[in-house]
Amino acid sequence: MAAATETTLHKVDSLVEEPKDGAAKKGHRRASSMAADVYRIEDLEKEGKEIKIAIETQKLGWKLNKSPTTIDEKEVLKLPLTDPKLKSIALHFPLGLEVTARNLKGVTIKDALDAIHKQFKKRADDEFEKPYLAGFEWDPSECYTRFVVHQSTMPTSTMPSGGSGGKKKKNKKLEEGEEGS
Repeated sequence: MAAATETTLHKVDSLVEEPKDGAAKKGHRRASSMAADVYRIEDLEKEGKEIKIAIETQKLGWKLNKSPTTIDEKEVLKLPLTDPKLKSIALHFPLGLEVTARNLKGVTIKDALDAIHKQFKKRADDEFEKPYLAGFEWDPSECYTRFVVHQSTMPTSTMPSGGSGGKKKKNKKLEEGEEGS
């Protein structure tokens, strides 16, 4: 009985063996998805590099329990969260909660918001003392490998004040209002 089992296993094993024609695999398949300009934060810490957080995160006016796709300025979500780009970053809340945003091609603002939203999506509005994202802070002297998440009671200024098409939208709404009258 044991011999039959070994033979069966041998046949199964032979299906996953490397081809013997010299075309041996080199490691994992993921090498193609790795971006050259994306770093591990631990490597940047060893080099002592400065990390800059995208300033746009402070102007989103985003509620933690709402989907990041509810943000008006969708283009902002595609921006990298940091410069240089990171593969992952721990996001630390003042009360102790920590979530991790990951992306092998570089963590974007949307990746960070998705990680936060996953923790808070089932919470009701009245469960939050400070329901809005105020931005992220990086203090390398306290902890190099994580960002502190700041929250606020009121939404921070929304994106159109940055001059990225805000007037066009406002004018379009005015025109639509006049046509409807």
